[in-house]
Parts: sequence; structure tokens; C-alpha cells
Amino acid sequence: MAESSGARGGTPGVRGGTTPGVRGVKSASRTVALLELLAARGDRPARLDELAEELGVPRSSMYQLLQTLVDCGWVRSDTTGSLYGIGIRALLTGTSYLDSDPHVRMVRPYLDKASDALGETIHLARLDGPNVIYLATRESHEYLRTISRVGRRIPAHAGALGKALLAERPDDELPLPDGPLTAFTENTHTGRAELLADLARVRERGYSIDREETVTGIAGFGFALRYDTPAADAISCSVPVARLTEEHEARVVSVMREIRTKIETLPAPVSGAPDWR
Repeated sequence: MAESSGARGGTPGVRGGTTPGVRGVKSASRTVALLELLAARGDRPARLDELAEELGVPRSSMYQLLQTLVDCGWVRSDTTGSLYGIGIRALLTGTSYLDSDPHVRMVRPYLDKASDALGETIHLARLDGPNVIYLATRESHEYLRTISRVGRRIPAHAGALGKALLAERPDDELPLPDGPLTAFTENTHTGRAELLADLARVRERGYSIDREETVTGIAGFGFALRYDTPAADAISCSVPVARLTEEHEARVVSVMREIRTKIETLPAPVSGAPDWR
């Protein structure tokens, strides 16, 4: 499945730009761009020439950078030394992010409560530019895993989590890419007008609905967590459409609303903790 790089100018793949008044470090930007590119490829390893071409870097410079990162454990190579993928050090860093985030720690027990109450798959995700990043998942035992898992990046326009968070923002401030939106199924919104109409319904309803827009056969219900303004995190419940009756949908919405209210009324993280956003 194709994924947006999240780049908004500057070195390809690097999120955002440099801080005003601070000169960017080219080697650091190039390293981050390389790691993000390898991470986005998932189980598809890359060759040296592919990486050099994608990032617009001379082949010799890319080779030196790759070897340095292989030595440090951030990139791995196969036995022939011709294929490259993301290394285990990236996992350690990602795990540290989750363990150190006060909101993730705060929400996790309530994901368990929702999963126990509904028997469905429950997600927590965070908006990151035009995408949402999955931070935690409680899988249903009723059906096979969906495409969502911790660390996966999905364009915000395509699913319940992203639409719940986009609806928290004015239409003229939505972090959407230019041009047509990526389609994942025949139900995905690919036009801006169509998406804006849906977001208006989300605001009126108070939660988002994804009816097979990201994965065929799966419906989702998303609820923004308003402990930040605008909300950056959301929770969702995913249900196979084959057993989504009106009664079950009503129960899903009721339970998830209750869980959201409980999360939003929790005490704020301990004073003195870093305000990461």
C-alpha cells in the first residue's frame, strides 16, 4: 500500500522545515530522509541506486551514508550487501517514543476497556501532517488483523481516525496534499469537496464513520480526544461489515463515546512533564 512521505518542503521525506533563523544541517536532513524512506518501504528492501535516485544524492555519498548507518544498527543489509532495509535501532527509538508519551500511557487502559466491552479492534492514533500514525492497537479475536498496526502511517482523509481529527480543524487549515487524494478502495474520498462534505457531517454527528474507505469489508468509527486544541489524538473501533448490524453499530458508538468522555475527563499529565506539542 502506498504511503505519503509527509514531506512539506525541504529534503524529501523530512517532515516539516527548519526552525526560523536556524540553518538546516544537510547531512542530518539527508540521514532522516533516508531512514524515513526505508521505513515507508516496509518489507520491500531497496538497492543503492534506488535510494540515491529517490533522494537525489550521488551514489558514492549514499553508499557512505548507508555503511555508516549499517555499522550503527539503524540500517541493515542482506548477505550480498546489495539490499538495504530499516534496522533494529529504529525499533528501539520508536518504542521509547511510546513509553515516554504521557497521553499514550493514559489512554492504553481505556483501549482495553473498549476492547473488552465490544470484542472489536480498537486503535489510538495521532495526526502527523497529512497522515495519522497508529500508536496502540487492541486486536479483536473475532477476525483476521486489518492493515493497521502500531507505527503504520495512513493518509488522514482515508479512515475514521484521520477524518475525526481533520474535522477538528477549519476547512482552510486542513493538512491535505495538493491534487487528487489517494484511493484505497472504491469508497475512499478522492475529491476535496466530497471530503469536506463528509467532515461537515462528522462535526454535526460528533464522530466519524469509515464505511470500507480504507479496507474493503471493514467499517470504522473515530472519536477525537479533545485534551489538546485542536485534537491531535483519536480512538477508533473497527468492525467487519458482515456483522455490523444497526444494533451493534449503536452499541459501538455508545461505548466509544463513553470511553472518550472518560479519557477527556482524566487529570492532565503530571505538572512539570514536557509539553511535546
